[in-house]
Amino acid sequence: MDHATRGWRWFVAESPRPRRVASWAGAPWLVIATVCFGAFMGQFDASIVTLALPALAARFDAPPAAVEWVSLSYLLALVALLAAVGGLADVLGRKLVYVYGFAVFTAASVACALAPDLTTLIVFRVVQGLGAAMLQANSVALVVTSVPRERMRTALGVQAAAQALGLALGPTVGGVLVTTLGWQSVFAINVPIGVVAMVAGHYLLPRTVDRAERSRFDVLGTLLLAATTTAALLALSGASGLAVPVLPLLAAAVVAGVLLWWWERRVDAPLLDLSLLRAAPISRGLLGALCGYLVLFGPLVAVPFAATGSPLSTGLALTALPVGFALAATLGQRLLPRSWTSARVGAWLAAVAALVPAVAPAALVPALALLGFGLGVFTPANNAAVMAALPTGRAGLGGGLVNTTRGLGTALGIAISTFLLHTGGTEALRTTFAALSVAAIACALSTPVLRTGSETYTR
Repeated sequence: MDHATRGWRWFVAESPRPRRVASWAGAPWLVIATVCFGAFMGQFDASIVTLALPALAARFDAPPAAVEWVSLSYLLALVALLAAVGGLADVLGRKLVYVYGFAVFTAASVACALAPDLTTLIVFRVVQGLGAAMLQANSVALVVTSVPRERMRTALGVQAAAQALGLALGPTVGGVLVTTLGWQSVFAINVPIGVVAMVAGHYLLPRTVDRAERSRFDVLGTLLLAATTTAALLALSGASGLAVPVLPLLAAAVVAGVLLWWWERRVDAPLLDLSLLRAAPISRGLLGALCGYLVLFGPLVAVPFAATGSPLSTGLALTALPVGFALAATLGQRLLPRSWTSARVGAWLAAVAALVPAVAPAALVPALALLGFGLGVFTPANNAAVMAALPTGRAGLGGGLVNTTRGLGTALGIAISTFLLHTGGTEALRTTFAALSVAAIACALSTPVLRTGSETYTR
C-alpha cells in the first residue's frame, strides 16, 4: 500500500482507541462523556442563538421575520437530515461520522461568526445543521452499542441530562455573551468545545463493529423525507406567526409524505425501513418521544411570552424545568422502585404537573420542576425501549429516527404554544399548559409494558 493510499485511508477509516483506553473497565463511561459533548452542544446552540436574534436584526437592519430564519434554517436542516445521516453511519461507521460531524459543526460556527450579511449567516446555519445531524443521529447509537444492556437506561439518562444542561445554560450564557462580547460570540463559543470534542472522539470512541450492509444510497427517499419534514415544519411555523403560506405547505407535506411511504415500500434499500414500525416498542416509542419533547419545549416558549416579571426572573423560573429533567434523567432509576414502569410513571407525573399552572399559575416554578422531573424519568426509559427493540446493526438508523421525532416534537411544542398564546387572550397560559397536559397523557398511553426476567422494560 503506497503512502497516498495510506494517507487517504487515515481520513476515511475509523482509528482504534489506545489499548489502555479500550481495556479499561470504565471505557464505556468515556464514550458516554464524549457523546455528551454533542448532546450538550445541540441543545446549547439551539437555545443560545435565540438570545442573539434582536442583535442580529439591528446589525443587519433586518425585520424579525427575516432574522427568524437564523434559527429556523438550522432546525429544518437538522430534522431533514437526521434519519439519512443515521443510516449512513450504520454503513460508514458511527465514530467516523460523529467526529466529522464535530468538524463540520465547528467550521460552520467559525463561518457564522464571520458572516458579513444575513444571507451568508443563514447558509452557514444550514451547514451547521448538517454537522449537528451527524452528531445527534449517532449519539444514542454510540451509547447503546458501548454499554451493557442493563446499564442502557442509566447511560441514556446521562446523555439526556447533558441535553437538559445545554438547554438550561443556553439562555443565561447567551444573554451574557451578547451583552458583553456581541452576537458573534454565541457562534464562536462552539469552536473550543468542538476542538476538544474532536480530539476526545478520536481517542475515546470505539470503532463500529456491527455495521449494516453497504448498499445504494436512497437519494429519492432522502429528498422526499427532507421535503416532508421541511414543508411540515414551515407550515407549523406559519400557523404560529411566520409569514409563509400555511395551506400550500400543508398540502406539500401530505403529498411528499404519501410519496415517501409509497417509495420506501418499493425500493430495495430504503432510507426508512417501514417494517420496523410494525413493532409496537418502536412505533409507540417514537410517538411517545414526539409528544415528550413537545411537552418539554412548549413551556420554554409559553412562559417568556406570558411572564410579567423581568427577563432575569423569567429565566430563573424556566431553569426549574431543565434542572428537574436533568435530576430525573440521572437519578430517576435509583429514586423509583424497579417494579414501577418508570416511563409511564414519568409521563403521568408530567401530565399532572402540566395541569398545575392551568389551575394555579402562582405555582409555576414548582410545577415546572415537577414537569421536568416527570419528563426526565420518561424520556431515557422510552428511548432505551426503542433502541433495545431494533435489530443488530440498525442503531444509527434508530438513533436518527428518535432524534427526528425529537426535532418534530420540538417544532410542534414551539408552534402549538405560540399559536395558543396568540389566540388564547388573557387565558393563553392556562390553555397552553392544559394542551401540554393532554400531550403528556398521550405519552403515558403510548407506552405498553413488557417484563423480562427481573427487569421491567417500558416498550
